[in-house]
Amino acid sequence: MVMHMELHDAHIPDEDLLMALDGELEERAAAEVGRHLMACWACRARRQEIEDAIASYVRVHRRNLDSRIPSAAGPRALLKARLERIAETTPAPGPLRGGMPPLWLQVAAVMVFAALATVIAGYWNASRRASPRPAAALSVPDASLTPGATILANRNQVCSGSNPNNRAVPASLQRKVFEEYGIPGAQSVAYEVDYLITPALGGADDIHNLWPQSYSETVWNARVKDALEARLHDLVCGGSIDLATAQRDISANWIAAYKKYFQTDRPLETANP
Repeated sequence: MVMHMELHDAHIPDEDLLMALDGELEERAAAEVGRHLMACWACRARRQEIEDAIASYVRVHRRNLDSRIPSAAGPRALLKARLERIAETTPAPGPLRGGMPPLWLQVAAVMVFAALATVIAGYWNASRRASPRPAAALSVPDASLTPGATILANRNQVCSGSNPNNRAVPASLQRKVFEEYGIPGAQSVAYEVDYLITPALGGADDIHNLWPQSYSETVWNARVKDALEARLHDLVCGGSIDLATAQRDISANWIAAYKKYFQTDRPLETANP
């Protein structure tokens, strides 16, 4: 397989990262990608962003579409009733001598096929529910679950507090957040149930402002975001940016905000012990 670029001279294209994630690269190419990832922060971060995007798509698909699939019980019962009426009004057929089979036999074949499809679909759904869902290491929150929420506050109010650190999230609320994100069995020691907009910037104690962020499973982890929160608080209180801008930037895409305010494409080493 021909790689799309020379890995020693540039970064890995997204197509090659996707092929590596799917295990579609040949052994030599996969080894070369692995060596590059070990030495390149930017490519490791991009790979994680792709994994997060895939995990978010699967989660949204399951939440929004699975519940809309109609039950087959009603149509199956209606088909059975119609088949019985046809059987009562149709004479018994003689031996088939070519041509199309009688209508009742066609309907019966359709009913058998539909029943078989229903059984297969039910077995697939049951086996999928029985399989434990792996906890996704999220770098950014799901915007449909965590759009962010704020209280009415101005710069003087957020800068007058003596402790700008985030408030502790109650354990009961943490469990609800884990359930919202499809990881009810997640260990709280592995995640920070984090405020998208930190209370130090006027963020609200609201489940729409909370999401589970890994401490260590991603390059863009909770400790990196903590550094951004502190930087934005200092900038707001120093008058360099206004509070609304800080809230908008961190809620829209906190990774992009980190790159903007720290002037770097990767987390600083001090944010990753």
